[in-house]
Amino acid sequence: MESAIAMHHVQTLPGVFPLHEDRSYISESEWVIFKLLCKPLESLAVEDPQALSEATGGQVTVARCELLIRTTQIAQLPGLGSWISRLLAEAGFDKEAVCHQDAAELIAVINRKMGYRICNDATARALNALQLQWKGLAA
Repeated sequence: MESAIAMHHVQTLPGVFPLHEDRSYISESEWVIFKLLCKPLESLAVEDPQALSEATGGQVTVARCELLIRTTQIAQLPGLGSWISRLLAEAGFDKEAVCHQDAAELIAVINRKMGYRICNDATARALNALQLQWKGLAA
């Protein structure tokens, strides 16, 4: 309970990118395909990109499936929503990197990838605080 309260506090710090915010990260056509396959988004976290692409009949590429899988895995970290998870995945990170790589470096790569400063130093500090909490939960 205490860590949930702390994570909520991190999310509401002034000037911080809304780390907890969820936004759709699949297209409508992808949503229909996965719905027809009876694959809820959260189930993508355990999928194999090649097998998932084949299950879609090649309508979703292996590269896109890999990105969706990484996004879903990152979004499972407590305190992170799908919006920042998508940005982290698009910047080339996986769940392991998000947990252990320097938060300021993660944010810098997102900003370079986006072409503008979508996240600031306060966001890096908030992400670092979450990383410390994840390490505490793992101990």
